[in-house]
Formats: sequence, structure tokens, C-alpha cells
Amino acid sequence: MGNNATLKSTGAVLVLFASLVAGQAIAQTPAPRPPEWRHVGNALVDFHLAGLASGPVERVWYVDGGSKLRVLTSLQRIFETSDFESWDPAPVGTAAPPVVSGFSATLPEEDAHARNPALPSPRVYAYGTFVYRSEDSGRHWENASGYRGFSLIGKGVRDLAVSPTNENEITAATGAGVFRSLDAGRSWHGVNETLPNLPAVRLRTGPSADRGVEIELADALLLEWEPGERKAWRVAENAVPQAELALRRLLEADLGVPVTAVAQRGAYVYAGLADGRIGIFSGNLWSYSLPEGRGPVNAFWVDPVDPRIALAVFGSREHAPQVTPARIMRTFNGGTWDDVSANLPDTTVTGVTADGSSNAVYVATSAGMFFARMPLNIMGAAPVWTAIAGLPSARVSDVYLDAGGIQLWTALEGLGVYTTQAPHRLGDPRMVSSADLLPRAAAPGALFTVAGARLESASAGAFRIPVLNAADTESQIQIPFEVTGASLTLSLTGPGGNQTLSPLALNTTAPGIQVDIDGSPVLLDERGVRLDGMSPARSRMRVQILSTGLGRVRPDWPAGSPGPSENLPEVVAQVKAYLNREPVEVLRAVLAPGYTGEYLVEVEIPTLINAGPAELYIEAGGQTSNHVHLSIEP
Repeated sequence: MGNNATLKSTGAVLVLFASLVAGQAIAQTPAPRPPEWRHVGNALVDFHLAGLASGPVERVWYVDGGSKLRVLTSLQRIFETSDFESWDPAPVGTAAPPVVSGFSATLPEEDAHARNPALPSPRVYAYGTFVYRSEDSGRHWENASGYRGFSLIGKGVRDLAVSPTNENEITAATGAGVFRSLDAGRSWHGVNETLPNLPAVRLRTGPSADRGVEIELADALLLEWEPGERKAWRVAENAVPQAELALRRLLEADLGVPVTAVAQRGAYVYAGLADGRIGIFSGNLWSYSLPEGRGPVNAFWVDPVDPRIALAVFGSREHAPQVTPARIMRTFNGGTWDDVSANLPDTTVTGVTADGSSNAVYVATSAGMFFARMPLNIMGAAPVWTAIAGLPSARVSDVYLDAGGIQLWTALEGLGVYTTQAPHRLGDPRMVSSADLLPRAAAPGALFTVAGARLESASAGAFRIPVLNAADTESQIQIPFEVTGASLTLSLTGPGGNQTLSPLALNTTAPGIQVDIDGSPVLLDERGVRLDGMSPARSRMRVQILSTGLGRVRPDWPAGSPGPSENLPEVVAQVKAYLNREPVEVLRAVLAPGYTGEYLVEVEIPTLINAGPAELYIEAGGQTSNHVHLSIEP
């Protein structure tokens, strides 16, 4: 365990909700600078193929005498590679080649296409469901990409290119990306490592409990970036996208109109149609709002507390382009809609999310991401939309806020997922737990962050609360070890004034395992090496769990001071640990050396343990922590 830091900052911004009482708010004017975005995951998917996949690729062709390869993705972007590993955007103006055709005596599939080597040869290739190879001009065929009926390079081959200098070198464009063979299809490998071609349609969730970020592709295929993952997105199990897809198809059969979006909250179901109408199911009745003529409804946001409050966003309209249609509509009573597009550019809006407590709304569009504040429970004046800067140039597919309205997530077409502290927090700060994105009670010694404000000082009655770190976007504090009672009232002071929080519940313990912004827990082996999907734990290994909120220690230790490097103070409360809900031995529970407000719980992995992902959590003084993900090998 290293001791070269006085404060452990995981980059996560975590919320402890508390009501405000009279007093001036801190930092009411948001800073003008762009937010700091962090890329979560990559653009690769593990479909258990001959290599890591990306999204669908439509065309593939060789140029410059076979020294360079180009592809056209389903997102209509052209990329090229000269080393057959790294991809770059093709020069501006590069056009996809015309469709080429080959010839053969016969074809292996009814709708297959032939491809011939550049030089005269009896070798010929074909593609359809699979890639095929013939050594006698197409009289006999051998499946070159299938194994027991399964395609090693993804479903549906969309194009095939043969190197002009080597008839054994072929490259396939498939629904899973780009795959290359140097031995006429006898073996394959993926060429997707740096291809920005992840076609995320929807952001489903941010990290929660032991789950990671989840995104949805076409046809309700759900992918997860698992906590601790370092390799690729993986197919996830979640019934919600499939249930929504089934509901859409059921409604389409009943209405005879494509259903482009659905959202369900409580007794309300919102259905968006391709012609711009919105159907609302409530009280066992369907009612339809808005006339036809808008673009398709792309997404809804429905208030988690009052489902009558909702936002709907629309795509581009094919007809009457001279008339700018509504792009964002709002209802506060489950049926009366008003246009809140205001100054938003005339663009396709693909996603929407909001924080009802702050009246903050974010939308994803083909022209970038935008933010506005507006009342959501009443009709009000038109909002002012402001572009959110700092993201790479790409179409924004979706946007998502966590339950506390603290962390903002966005999916960029082809590039994957990015996250940042929600910009509206700079005008509406919240106090946060530093552990796990979940609201928690205060506890002696616990570490918290004030998201959205720079603090100068903090206190709780007669107790001075150490401010450990202060920046324009967040500040960190530690609850004193000596506080007692059933509640705690915090007073905060910053450049913008004072803020007093209503009493917070105060427990003797409020344990939380530290996690990174993507849900990866801070778990170390006995050498201090981080454990994750690439470096799993093993039987009989000692695992160190970095946590906070374990309460008082013995001997006493002053808040605001890093833990000592030796003679570590021990946690007074009884600490237990569980792996897959079975108890494991706790070797020690102490202050983490060199860290402020953090504890180190060391456990030993049992001899007999199932390999794979495991669920880990701790208890302190009868209070349970968040559940996190630990990868284990035998």
C-alpha cells in the first residue's frame, strides 16, 4: 500500500442529499470553462469472434497497390490504414469505390457475391453469410469463415477485398467490423483495435452496485463495460431493452405506424411514433397528442417522482424543410405539450435527460450536446440553450444523468462513452460521499466531496471540519472522528457565501468501498498492485479493500491527517467481509497509510472459490457497504 499521497481522489463525484435552509448559496454563477470529460471504455466489443469487434462495416478495398486498406463504416465514415493496425480518417473528399463484381462457375449461396484475385488464377472467393474459397474457379467451395455453423468474423459478410499483390490476403467487412486473413481464410484476426466504430444508440445506465456502464446497440443488444474491465465491451444481460423492443413491436402491430421510442414510469407509458405523434397510456386508456408532421420521436425523459412530467425529443422531418419543427417538447400533466426548442439549432435531437430538482435539462443532438434550465412542472418562458464544449467532434447519440444529477454521461457515435461532473452542479452544489455514487449517512472519519463548489472552510457546531482539497468544481472534507449524536448540521463557506445543510443522519459507521468513475473498485493485492479484469485475484491471495466511513479508530487519530506509515490505528467497529454473500476472513481493518479519510480492509480469498466475476462487500458496525465486482482466477 503506497503512502505517497495525502488524499485519495478516485475522480468520482458522489452525492449525499440534504435540504438547504436559509442562507446564501455557494458559487451561484457557473464557471465559463468547458467541463473535463473522461473517456470510459473503448470502441471494441468482445463477441467471442476471431478478434475484438467494432460496429458494422459496409465496404472494404485496397489502394496504393495493396499497401493501404480503406473501409466505409455503417456510420458513413471512411478510414484507412497502412500498417493494418492503426486507423486514421481518410483524406477529405475520399469516396467509396463503386460496387465491383467477380465471376465464378457457381456460387455457394443464392445471394452470394464473387471476388477474384487480380492476377489470373483458379482461386476465387465468395461471400454471403460466410466467406468461401474455391480452388477450381467456383466448381467446388469450402467455407472459410464458419465453424459448426457459427461465423468466426461476425454475422453477415457485407464486402470482401482481395489484395492486388497476394491472392492469399483477404479482408472482410462484416456486421462486427473488419477481419483479415493472410492464408486464404484458413485463419482470421480482427483489425478493429483503433477503428472508432462503436454504434451506440442509447445509454442505459451508469455504474451501479457491482454493474458497469451499459449501452444499447441496434435491436436492443446491450453491452456493459464491466467494473475493472480494460479490454472491451461485453454483451450484458438486462431484460429492459428487450421488453421495450417487444412493447414497440406490439404497439406497431396495433397502430400500423412504426414506434420509434417508448418509456414507462409507474402507471404511465409514453410511445413516440415515426410521424411525430405521442401516445400516452394512463388509466387503461391510450390518448394521442400532437398532430402528425414532425420528425420521429427519438427519446423520452420521464420524471422518476411524477410521471406526468416528461420531455420528448424529435428527429429531422423529411417533408416541408422550410418549416422548422419542434425538436423538444415538454408536458407537466401527461398530455399537454409545449415547444421548448427555443434557440436550439435546427438539428436532430437523439437523447434527453434532466435533473428535476435543479430544473436542468441536457439534450444530445447531431450538432453536439446542449444544456438549459427550465421549470419542468409548469409551462414557463422559453429556455436558453447553451452548447456543452470539450467533447470530440462527433454526433452525440445519447445523454444520461445519474440519480443524483451529479455525473453526466454521453455516448458519441463511433467513439464510445464520455463522462464528467454535470455542468449545472456549478450553480447548484451538493455534498457527496467519496465512495460509491450512493447517498450515505455521515460517520466519524468519513470522507465527503462537495460537488460544484470551492470551499474555504466548513464546520459542524463547535467542530471544525478539515477541508482537504479545494478546486473550482469540487472540494473534499473529512468528518471529525470525535463527533457524536444522531445527526450532524454542516455549515459551509465559499467565495460565493455561506450554506447550511439541514441535519444529516449520523451513524457510528457508514461503510463504502471506493470506486472509480466507471465503477471499478479500488482493490489491491499485498504488493499494492491494482486488481481488475486484467489482473484478477486468486485463491489464498490477500486483497486490500480501500474504503471510507468505518468510524472511529484506536488509538484516536486527528481528522485531516494522513494515516501513519506504521502502527496503524485499528477500526473500533467490528468489520466483516463477504464474497458472493459468503463470509471471508478479515485479517485487519486499519487507517490506510498515507491517505486521509480512507481505511484499508485486508481479506484473504478462500481456497475453494469459483472462478469468474464475484460480488464483494463489507460490513462495519452492522452497516453494509456497496457491492463491488472482483474478478477471480483459480
